[in-house]
Amino acid sequence: MGNICGKPKLAAPDPSAQHDRPSIPSTAPPRNTRPTSSVPKKVGGPPRTLGSSSAAPPQSAEDARRKAAEAAEARARAAKAPKGKLASQLQEQKKQTRIDTLGAASRDERRMRDADAAAEARAFN
Repeated sequence: MGNICGKPKLAAPDPSAQHDRPSIPSTAPPRNTRPTSSVPKKVGGPPRTLGSSSAAPPQSAEDARRKAAEAAEARARAAKAPKGKLASQLQEQKKQTRIDTLGAASRDERRMRDADAAAEARAFN
């Protein structure tokens, strides 16, 4: 029994039937597989902290703490600044508890049912 999905085996493989590789004449020079670089890589030098330029002098820990504190104060001032109508509504919603939110939804639903009942009563009169 044979495999119905397989390829039939040839008695002798035909070299011209191989289309997946280009034919290279045997007289061709071998290819250079390693890339060459004219400029050598330079590794090393003094360690640098993230965000600092190479020309800047090293900063003290005290100076870094002061700058971090100033940045934190600036963020705090920006957070307290008035944002507008939508931001204030969002803050009010964030302050609500789950019970407050469910109570407000329940009140709205009751009002809609009462309005529908009143409209239905008017339609039958």
